[in-house]
Amino acid sequence: MSQEILVNVTSREVRVALLEAGSLQEVHIERCLYQGLLGNIYKGRVNRLLPGIQAAFVDIGLDRSAFLHISDMGIPSELNYEDKDHLPDIRDLLTTGQEILVQVYKDPLGSKGARLTTQFTIPSRFIVLTPNIFQVAISQKITDEAERTRLLSMIQPDELGGYIFRTVAEGVSQADVDADKLFLKNVWKELAAKAKSIKAPNIIYEEIPIVLRVLRDMVGFDIEKIRVDDEKTLLQMRHFADSYVPRLSQHLEYYTEKPPIFDLYSVDEEIQKALEPKIFLKSGGHLVFDQTEAMTTIDVNTGSYVGVNNLEQTVFKTNLESIEVIARQVRLRNLGGIIIIDFIDMIDPLHKEHLLETLKKALAKDHCKTQISEISSLGLVQMTRKRTRESLEHILCTPCPLCQKRGSIKSVKTICYEIFRELQRISQYYPGVGFVVIVSTIVSEELLHEESTMLTDLEIKLGRLIKLRAEPSYAQDRYDIFPLSGKE
Repeated sequence: MSQEILVNVTSREVRVALLEAGSLQEVHIERCLYQGLLGNIYKGRVNRLLPGIQAAFVDIGLDRSAFLHISDMGIPSELNYEDKDHLPDIRDLLTTGQEILVQVYKDPLGSKGARLTTQFTIPSRFIVLTPNIFQVAISQKITDEAERTRLLSMIQPDELGGYIFRTVAEGVSQADVDADKLFLKNVWKELAAKAKSIKAPNIIYEEIPIVLRVLRDMVGFDIEKIRVDDEKTLLQMRHFADSYVPRLSQHLEYYTEKPPIFDLYSVDEEIQKALEPKIFLKSGGHLVFDQTEAMTTIDVNTGSYVGVNNLEQTVFKTNLESIEVIARQVRLRNLGGIIIIDFIDMIDPLHKEHLLETLKKALAKDHCKTQISEISSLGLVQMTRKRTRESLEHILCTPCPLCQKRGSIKSVKTICYEIFRELQRISQYYPGVGFVVIVSTIVSEELLHEESTMLTDLEIKLGRLIKLRAEPSYAQDRYDIFPLSGKE
């Protein structure tokens, strides 16, 4: 299936959209005020041991201490610990005040701090270095046994550790593997040298920015175009591609058209739909998504669809139709942790079996690891999806103050950035005309203070006057934009 990637860059935010056959599948957002920590390596200091839960809090230089569980630690060989069923006491491995090298494998989520590990992974394009783990592994998504055998013959563990072949390594040449291996060795040696000379808490290794991770992690062999709307970012991506993934250079394009880049495939509209709890099916049925801190539930309903034959066929068709939508929405919303799908009850065992197989196939395209259970007696499917970053709703929204935080509305930052994009969008229809933007009081304050530079830059870029008007009666997420009249 053909893929296309759109990269939208502003001074405050980078948004990356992955499309398959013109349909939005994933969106990644990184804001300058908070960039993800996933993959970063720190020299930290243990500031508290928790023997009761076999864990430690580690100061890595952030506002909140990070969490390290004993199961995420490699057990030193000098302990001669051979009991695989029972882990040693955390106090046998760590002491308060001890300096330790750790890597973030889960970003801070909600009220929880970052999750740490001492089992490091350093990724390159085709392979991942696993220092001190002397094994070679292959992505489970490479299923051809002949190809797996070929890959295993190309590399062996060495003095630094082992390696994992990534999904994109299918069909890779020996020369590409050797180049990646040399690159990873140099990175690890530099990292180890820096760790010896620097004091804790401090960062040792920082993951590459999202615009470069796109080229390393998101691009498959079916990619047709990577369109970027910022020239400086395009040059940065092209330089990275020339060095590490030369075949992608020809696919990079500078987007210069007047309509915003995300208007090409109505990406902003799809993002807005992904923030809504209800998604409608073509047949007339619908899905309801309910995301909580503990889990996400997805309820499948027939809605206005009444079928043509009998109840079982109606239910089966609705359930089957919902699967592709569920698989896409799970990726698009970046839902993680426990997910419960409440399919409409079916009687026929063959229907249940077919439904489960279809769900597994639909989720096979997901980059994140998923595990699916059997259909329970209540018609529920329990699944888990690896959660490493915040969901789309948590990035773009904030708890609603009007309902005691039981719901959510778009955050002030998100509204500001929406306004900037909308001003760029409508400016092409009103040449030479300024605009007045009517917003809530809290958004007005944000635009006049934190985002004043961005607002000024936009006025210069468009060559238009932009006036703000605060309207106390407006809800936080409401705004209106009007062309300036001659009187104003």
